[in-house]
Amino acid sequence: MTETADRVTRFAADLVDSAAAEGARQSRSAKQQLDHWARVGRAVSSQHSAARRKVESALAGETALRDLTVEEGAVFNAEIAASIEESLAAADYGKILAGRGITTVALDENGEIVQYRPDGSTAVLADQR
Repeated sequence: MTETADRVTRFAADLVDSAAAEGARQSRSAKQQLDHWARVGRAVSSQHSAARRKVESALAGETALRDLTVEEGAVFNAEIAASIEESLAAADYGKILAGRGITTVALDENGEIVQYRPDGSTAVLADQR
């Protein structure tokens, strides 16, 4: 196998935590576990078998889920879960809710509760203790 240089990248904290836990069970570091998962995922995703086409058809809504085998269903579920997690990570809920006229609150970097209004204004809420 050819030696390749690693590249610096970022992973979601939950993936790194899961990789550390699973890696410990498999005698791998978190990095090694992430590499393993990525290679397995790449191999599964690159398959152009009838089963893979069937899963892709189900993901597109063209095949009923009941027509998938247990293994195809597992791949389908993993694809949906990954897609949901990616969408959640990329969504700016403050902006989405402000666009709907909804006021939100969140903790700022100082641990203070801040109210975010749809007009773009903000207010630090008083400590209610």
